[in-house]
Order: sequence, then C-alpha cells, then structure tokens
Amino acid sequence: MTNTHALAAMAEPRRALLKSLKGQGPKAISQLAEEVGITYEGVRQHLSQLEMEGWIQRRMEPRTPGPGRPRSLYHLTSAGDHLFPKGYDDLAVALIDAAADRLGKKAVQDLLEEVATRKVEQWQPAVEGLPLEGRLEVLKNIYVADDPFCKVEYGTDEAPRLVEMNCPYLEVARRRPALCSVTVSVLRRLLGRPVVRTERFQEGDGRCVFRVLEKAPNTEKETLFDWEPSLPPEPPSS
Repeated sequence: MTNTHALAAMAEPRRALLKSLKGQGPKAISQLAEEVGITYEGVRQHLSQLEMEGWIQRRMEPRTPGPGRPRSLYHLTSAGDHLFPKGYDDLAVALIDAAADRLGKKAVQDLLEEVATRKVEQWQPAVEGLPLEGRLEVLKNIYVADDPFCKVEYGTDEAPRLVEMNCPYLEVARRRPALCSVTVSVLRRLLGRPVVRTERFQEGDGRCVFRVLEKAPNTEKETLFDWEPSLPPEPPSS
C-alpha cells in the first residue's frame, strides 16, 4: 500500500486531523478538536494512535511570557508528510530526459557511472573481507535499511539470487528502465561476480531478481559501469 493509499484507508477523523496539520501547521489538541468537530478526548485518542504509527509527533510550544504551562503541539513527521501526493517521480524523469536531450546519452551514462561509483564506495567497507554469501546478506539492505522485502535465494543451479519484492524507485524504473543498470553495476562490483536481472518489475514479474551468474571473479572490464545486459535464460526448475 502506498502512503497516499494509506491515507485514503484511514478513518475520516484521522484523515481530517492529518489534513489540518498538513494545511495549517502544528496545533494543540484543543485547536484540532474545535476544527474537526469532535471531543477533546476523541482527538487525543486519535492523535495517540497516529503518533504510535509514526505519522505525527509532539513538541512543546515555545514558552511565552505569562502564566500557564506551554502546550504540546502536534505536527507531521516526514513519513506523515509523505501521506500527501509528491511529484518526485515526474521530477526525476524530467531531469533524466533533460540531461539526455541537452548533453547526450554518453553524458547520462557518465552521470550514472558516478552514481554507481558513489554507491560502491558507500557499501564497500560493509562487505570488505566477507565471502559471497555474507556480502549478499549485507546487500539485502542496498535500497532500504533492514529491508523486509528483500531476501537471498538459491536456485536449482545453486546460483545465489538477490530477490527484491519492493522497489522504492518503481515508477521511475518503469518509465526509464535503463536506470536499473546502476543497481546491476553496483552489485557486480561489490560481489566481484557477474550479475544480471532474470526477473523484472517492468515485465510484470512482480519482483526483481538479481542472479550471480558465475563463480569466476569479474574481469577488469566487467568492474566498469555499463548498461544492463540482456536477460540470459533461467536454468530449468527441477
């Protein structure tokens, strides 16, 4: 479920509270109760649940001169803000297309190579000295920390596969699938083995599967960035 769908699935009072915080900024319980037309206690209970789910958080109102204690004000967290529509996908695709039109395909490839190199530098210390199996376990988190939707599998040919069930860049990847060359290149360089996607979200597989093809180490050429190779045939299932 996407964040915008999560908002639509919420009960109306909670949607109203979140929309108020989004549209008008931090508010106290009494202010929210007056605006959405439910009791103070009702608002407090809804806010408590929204806070536990990570959509909102409290902070104390800056102290002002005069009697009385400062109030707790509720505001959206980063996750809560992402319940509302964003245009990151459109912006990313527009930037990619503009770079290709203005600078040419080679310049885009150079940019993607730089992205891949930075990712390799980021992850190299975490996999240094590990065997292939250990590297794969670390790289399950290459998209999202503690990713619950990525796992390592072994096929009938005993070739390991990194299986990703939730691509965080799915819409951009569907519209500009060449961007997936970055992930293939990064995995190949960090694993020290040739890697290819044998299943793809873009082709209706419902997941991406990155298969380690050979036990032989990469050649020098294979450690450089290149566009994602064509799919090899999968070995037959037993």
